[in-house]
Amino acid sequence: MKEFALEVKDLNVWIRDKHIIKGVSVQIPRAKILAVMGPSGSGKSTMLRAINRLIELIPDARVEGRVEVYGRDVYAEDPYKIRRIMGTVFQTPNPFPHMSIYENVAIGPKINRLVKSKRELDELVRWALEKAMLWDEVKDRLHDPPHRLSGGQQQRLCLARALALKPKLLLLDEPTGNVDPVNAVKIEEALKGLVKELGLTIVLVTHTPQQAVRISDYIAFLYMGKLVEFGLTDRIALNPSHELTVKFLRGEV
Repeated sequence: MKEFALEVKDLNVWIRDKHIIKGVSVQIPRAKILAVMGPSGSGKSTMLRAINRLIELIPDARVEGRVEVYGRDVYAEDPYKIRRIMGTVFQTPNPFPHMSIYENVAIGPKINRLVKSKRELDELVRWALEKAMLWDEVKDRLHDPPHRLSGGQQQRLCLARALALKPKLLLLDEPTGNVDPVNAVKIEEALKGLVKELGLTIVLVTHTPQQAVRISDYIAFLYMGKLVEFGLTDRIALNPSHELTVKFLRGEV
């Protein structure tokens, strides 16, 4: 039986009395990028939060269905343990303001005791910053506060912070939505490199169909909480099967 990196089975999410996600099911193999696309309000971010269980921080949220990451039932395990195999980067950069650039990347490995020495920690911080395509820009100012970085650099710092925990699954909620075009390109290049070099599996939420087509292997198109279309990116980009997908790709919805 082929192991999927991520399996979402008949996922339903309610927040108070509003049904946000309606029976969504997707399966993604290892070392692939899934782009979850759709217009604002379609449930993309909610789906991401259901995968990493951050949805539980929202009052009156309720989840039904099954989410598995590498065969592990996300809702049957300690949420803190399951989040250690997932990294999450949000739309708005959120580096820890009271920590230096170095400390932002080092905090996760230190808390989770992933390294045994200062040398190992230094190497891990450098590795994560390199994979986020940020090392060359910050290597001489690692002890500066993150507010001295541009918005796009701060977002790549958040990516490095997530990578420092060596996750198996990386979740990104419109990571280029609030950054300039130059940094957006660097983030996209970094993501493709992570898949190719590390075999990382990525779920990327985007409202931009062009971005989904550029970097993903699979596309899940959500509309009003329902999965309208799911499949290989090349197939959906060239021959979408649903009228709503066609309109979204044209920028009409």
